[in-house]
Amino acid sequence: MYTILLALAALLAVGQPALAQLPDYMAPPYLPPAATVVTAIRAGRLVDVDKGVVLRDQIIVVKGDKIASIESYPGHVPAGAKVIDLSKYTVTPGLIDCHTHLIGGDESANASAPLERSAGQEELDGVKNARRTLLAGFTTVRDVGTYRAFLDVALRDYINDGYVMGPHMAVAGAYITVSSGGGEVTGLATDVGIPADMRFGVANNADEVRQRVREILNRGADLIKIIATGAVLAPGTKPGVQEFSEEEIHAAVTEAAKYGARVAAHAHGAEGINAAVKAGVASIEHGSLMTDESIRLMKEHGTYLDADIYNGDYTAVEGKAQGWSAEILRKNDETTDAQRAGFRKAVAAGVKMTFGTDAGVYPHGLNARQLPYMVKYGMTPMQALQSATINAATLIGWQDRLGSIAQGKSADIIAVEGDGLADISRYTNVAFVMKSGTVYKSP
Repeated sequence: MYTILLALAALLAVGQPALAQLPDYMAPPYLPPAATVVTAIRAGRLVDVDKGVVLRDQIIVVKGDKIASIESYPGHVPAGAKVIDLSKYTVTPGLIDCHTHLIGGDESANASAPLERSAGQEELDGVKNARRTLLAGFTTVRDVGTYRAFLDVALRDYINDGYVMGPHMAVAGAYITVSSGGGEVTGLATDVGIPADMRFGVANNADEVRQRVREILNRGADLIKIIATGAVLAPGTKPGVQEFSEEEIHAAVTEAAKYGARVAAHAHGAEGINAAVKAGVASIEHGSLMTDESIRLMKEHGTYLDADIYNGDYTAVEGKAQGWSAEILRKNDETTDAQRAGFRKAVAAGVKMTFGTDAGVYPHGLNARQLPYMVKYGMTPMQALQSATINAATLIGWQDRLGSIAQGKSADIIAVEGDGLADISRYTNVAFVMKSGTVYKSP
């Protein structure tokens, strides 16, 4: 053992010079700067998502990892501050995706793929995906499930400790699902065993739901993800079929509340959506087959709709090209247009909206492709940006920490060239990324 440790120390020592030559943002630890480090950002256009307005020619002063002040240009720039000129850019709070799956590889035609990869491979894919997500301008994600339980908890902790480059993460730990339901690895032969860590959240009655909620939160998760209906991408399950009763979903909500945690409900079918809303979940994920009654209930209860309305096009085109099953492609076709029609109605009705993409079904880093879709289906550009900033932060419960460019909040700031609200597709090519006061990408 001593010999192995010496060899490892020698290997690390050899690697140090090469590591030191990397740009600062590429070399760990990825930690916020000291409070004495001051940066002044000149913003040509500053999107104030709290007020829903765009301010011209502003100076944002960042001290350490926090925003210290925002003033009209030229403002007061502290002596010794590093000045970043974004006068030709639209400056926005770091974007937030409320529905990601950072752990593991991208979706494929192979239903048994999760069984063909080790936990280590899944976690290392998460490291890669986290980096891509951050550099795409998403400084925070709500990561809503992984087949192998708690790999997302580990990734979050390594990011927080500075060993991995990635966004702030709120994580679900594991899916709570009925046996053979939308959160299980399905589509396999009946005599194929599934590892225990892939079935950690299986529950078939209210008492089992409460037990799973306790175990998931006690093992480090930030929120609970319950699979209320079947899924598009889970072979054999039917998106329109309700899989948990209102009573069982309510059991998850009340148990999670004891820990100060919220529940996100995967729900495609109207019966499952309506039951989840009445049970008190914080958000409906997907909402594909929502009805007018579903929209009324979400509005009445203040439930957020987190709908992945870009995803259907990617699945239709790439799924066909990659040979995904006819069942998956059919279910995708049956839900995509219905989801977008419901989304448009929900926007018009004033339902609370967040930005959630289901990244992982398509490659990570392409999250912002959904913003133009949200505008196409009823939102203003400002509403779309608010859904991906202050609304998303409020759903997570982090609105006091991030979600807008405001004094005292985390210095999570991005920028796109030109007028980002005149052409919201510009957010697919983010030029500047700062997270917690550290610049990870600059023009």
